[in-house]
Amino acid sequence: MNTPYQRLTECADITELRPRLHALCSSFGSLSRLDILPATQAGKRQALCFLRMDTAEQERRLMNELGVGRFGGDLVVVVDLKAGDANNSTFRPSSSRNPAPQERALSQ
Repeated sequence: MNTPYQRLTECADITELRPRLHALCSSFGSLSRLDILPATQAGKRQALCFLRMDTAEQERRLMNELGVGRFGGDLVVVVDLKAGDANNSTFRPSSSRNPAPQERALSQ
């Protein structure tokens, strides 16, 4: 069985990654902010995911259970995206702050 992180690496782009990351974080509480930035390192496409949960306790649990790190005030997850044709994938910065309830429902 795949770990939660391995399921994230099955994503080909940020558009596919965002709802999976929302779903993963929802098991720890409410996601209050998620910024996803594209990156390339050594020819590998990555997504740098900066997130905040509603409470410090939710963030602590997520860090302990998933091995997520912290950079400044944000939790950081670096995801190696599935290899594919970069010209055909959606690979743009993505940000959401306090998504509306409808957006949360759609993204889960």
